[in-house]
Amino acid sequence: MKKIINDPSMIVEEMLAGIVGSYPELVHQVADSRVIAKNNQKEQVGLVSGGGSGHEPAHAGFVGDGMLSAAVLGDVFTSPTPDQILTAIQDSDQGQGVLLIVKNYTGDILNFEMAKDMAEMEEITTEIVVVDDDIAVENSTYTAGKRGVAGTVLVHKILGAAARNGASLSELKTLGDALVASIKTIGVALKAATVPEVGKPGFDLADDEIEYGVGIHGEPGYRREKLKPSRELAQELVEKILADYEKTPEKVGVLINGMGGTPQMELFVFANDVAKLLAEKDIPVSFHKVGNFMTSIDMQGLSLTMIDFSETDHTEALNEDVTTIAW
Repeated sequence: MKKIINDPSMIVEEMLAGIVGSYPELVHQVADSRVIAKNNQKEQVGLVSGGGSGHEPAHAGFVGDGMLSAAVLGDVFTSPTPDQILTAIQDSDQGQGVLLIVKNYTGDILNFEMAKDMAEMEEITTEIVVVDDDIAVENSTYTAGKRGVAGTVLVHKILGAAARNGASLSELKTLGDALVASIKTIGVALKAATVPEVGKPGFDLADDEIEYGVGIHGEPGYRREKLKPSRELAQELVEKILADYEKTPEKVGVLINGMGGTPQMELFVFANDVAKLLAEKDIPVSFHKVGNFMTSIDMQGLSLTMIDFSETDHTEALNEDVTTIAW
């Protein structure tokens, strides 16, 4: 295992110190916690997200004006504890309530719901939006139902814009649930991630193999086969996502997400293929975003996310300026 680290057991603490030390003008670490919060909280509904570490820049990279109020980090690929989540809620509450944006993993759901109950005992009103955008498989490792993956970042951005513009907690909850229904994602892996404290890849792929539908913790996908050219990969992912909608979208937004170990060059080749395929289908794309947003440590691979704009076009919200580390 080759990694630029010190003690694997201290990697999260040292990463947190590096984040706040590098961007002190944007964020701070709440004392005695694993919570990264934005400086100068404004009078609006607070937005809190989080989960296991190893998905950087999610979630701390999206803390700031126009997106999250705070992010709470667990150990690598491990949910944060309820008391840590409660600290994030407390720091984010400005008297208008707090919305929790949670990826659909069993540990995250249990711990965020427990923190919600604890917050309400302190008379902090909270709501939860559960993101389950991964259509590749259901009821797999870590989760009951569909997994929450890169589409979560679009939820952060659109709800962040709405919260900054004065939406109430109930309005954000309604909007968030509608957004989740319109967002669909599939990932593909060329090489598994290596968790620092484990020291070896989470699963084995031959040099000429890929796995479709892999999760962001290395959960299994739906098929393994020989590596194909980018256009053929794009065609499978585009077709599967479009087929999962009840009605073919009239217009979409597209997020191409790197899994941590894939060069930008390859992401843009894939993005070009996706754009051509959608153009051939006469489906306009009003929003594009390409980069590393929800990674799996050093996994080689990518994911494709689409958001259906047929009923409501959120392009303006997605293009609003924000002050964060990573958007």
